[in-house]
Amino acid sequence: MAPTITAEMTNSQEQLTLNHKLRKPLVEKLRRERINSSIEQLKSLLGPEFLKQQPESKLEKADILEMTVCFLTKLLQQNQQQRRQLNCLKSTMACLDDSLNKAEISLSSTVQSTTDEDPDCKVLWRPW
Repeated sequence: MAPTITAEMTNSQEQLTLNHKLRKPLVEKLRRERINSSIEQLKSLLGPEFLKQQPESKLEKADILEMTVCFLTKLLQQNQQQRRQLNCLKSTMACLDDSLNKAEISLSSTVQSTTDEDPDCKVLWRPW
């Protein structure tokens, strides 16, 4: 037996469609307000950067988004460069620590061997 469509089902379908048609503009308006609010927040956060680029002109939303992407890209590149420099410094520090440890071992063995040779000879260690 084939399903039958009753008048009740048709009315509820029409009511859903009508609800959707009434809600759609409101939902769209809220979405646009969120977008505009976020763009204004970007503009205020990156205000000095924008003034450097175009001090006198009125910025369109697309300009604000493009400049934000450019600014964030520069920031990311600076961050990566600083990470590379930090890694290089860490590597240099590790090499210096290793060299210092070797020098201390060499110095302590030299001092030990000179005191072992002549027990009457006392070596004064002066840090200056």
